[in-house]
Amino acid sequence: MGQASTLTGQGSAPCDGPVTIFPPDPNLHELRLELSRLRAARGWTYDELAARTGLSRRTLIEIEQGRTVGTLATWHALAHALGAPDRLLGTLCTGHEPPAPPAT
Repeated sequence: MGQASTLTGQGSAPCDGPVTIFPPDPNLHELRLELSRLRAARGWTYDELAARTGLSRRTLIEIEQGRTVGTLATWHALAHALGAPDRLLGTLCTGHEPPAPPAT
């Protein structure tokens, strides 16, 4: 019989199929910090980065300050404008281990 959930008190049914193992949540805090570090290292203002990416100054400020996450296309533009796609986007996985393969 399944384990009782600590949230609902209800039991869970046994699983007959493969189990999906989800990766950890992306480290968005570290991503924003790395964006800020890369921008500062180049001496670029928000206006300079906006001109290089086609993004609005307001969007860049809101991303760096954590008020919005931005789309994948936004981060792609930022990574390439800064010339650091691996360094910037790699921070999403800071502190993560790859998920374990499902038990067979």
